[in-house]
Amino acid sequence: MNNAGGTPGGAGKFFLGLAMLIAGGYLFLKSIRVYHIFNFGYPLMSFGGMRLTSGMILIPLVIGVGMIFINARNPLGWLLGLGSLVAICAGVIASIEFSLVGMSLFDLLVILVLMVGGLGLFLGSLRSS
Repeated sequence: MNNAGGTPGGAGKFFLGLAMLIAGGYLFLKSIRVYHIFNFGYPLMSFGGMRLTSGMILIPLVIGVGMIFINARNPLGWLLGLGSLVAICAGVIASIEFSLVGMSLFDLLVILVLMVGGLGLFLGSLRSS
């Protein structure tokens, strides 16, 4: 009976690499801070000199929802409503900023060794010898 990658004894390297990869990924994701600058005056797009803010997206959303309540089979109402929701979600995602927290070189090296070393062990265990 063979283990991971068809190699004898590959299961130990597989699970050790997987554990290192998960630990390094956890520490890396834990060291990222997420900020947002989204508000209803935040400009989503700019057409020439006119800015389209996220608050302006609420106007077609309300019109679309009203059209849907009047006639649920109105495709224009659904287009306005769903298109506005997609634009609001895109604006929220586009306004997110990421930054790394301050950490020592040792902390960064531990994270990188765990991630890259774990990935190497994990992929090496899947390769048949």
